[in-house]
Amino acid sequence: MSGPQRIVCLTEEPTEVLYGLGQQQRIVGISGFTVRPPQARKEKPKVSAFTSAKVDEIVRLQPDFVIGFSDIQADIAAALIRSGVEVWISNHRSVAGILDYIRRLGALVGEAARAQAWADELEAGLDAIAVQAASLPRRPRVYFEEWDEPRISGIRWVSELVGIAGGDDIFPERALQSLAKNRILADDGEIIARAPEIVFGSWCGKKFRPEKVAARAGWAQVPAVRDGALYEIKSPIILQPGPAALTDGVREVARLIRHWAVVSRMR
Repeated sequence: MSGPQRIVCLTEEPTEVLYGLGQQQRIVGISGFTVRPPQARKEKPKVSAFTSAKVDEIVRLQPDFVIGFSDIQADIAAALIRSGVEVWISNHRSVAGILDYIRRLGALVGEAARAQAWADELEAGLDAIAVQAASLPRRPRVYFEEWDEPRISGIRWVSELVGIAGGDDIFPERALQSLAKNRILADDGEIIARAPEIVFGSWCGKKFRPEKVAARAGWAQVPAVRDGALYEIKSPIILQPGPAALTDGVREVARLIRHWAVVSRMR
């Protein structure tokens, strides 16, 4: 068996990919936020959150490779590197990046052909959703809220998935900002002015409260509030830059956009 034999996954997406490739026997530790696949929570020790990790415990697991995601885990990575552990921090932020991530991780564990086939299958699924979305009578304006206080708009892959599903992100320019701090909306007036017809909330593990959104000052005039088009997208299926976003996540977004289209025709 080629490649690393003892892998710690600091986020969910490498765990999901390795299970999907039939390489779960390599995993010796996972993130406590992992929910996909569900059996991983039962089989693997939880050694990290997102912004913190049990570095000593990870070192005791004697990993030959640790996989994390984004600049937010830079301090964890540095501590592990100083402990002599090899670390890969991916930083992909787009749909194309997710597909490439699957291919790269597959190649790393000797499953390049299988990973390529899986990525091709996921890409074909996205194309099919886009074709179906093209039949919508029109594309709704969509505000995706990643956090409520402060307001943070959706990251790039989320914005792209909204587009594939048939909607138009009202903040496409902010979606290009990789850091959440650069997607903070200081003033609700900007959201109100762009008049979203659908609001998707995915508050990073906190339950979305549509009634709280509807009660925000000045939001009564927002079409999505007026028409009750305030929907939750569970964060594990959309905010992890892995297979879940390209399957369950985008399908749920597409389903709700189609529902909006049907209801809109009836008004």
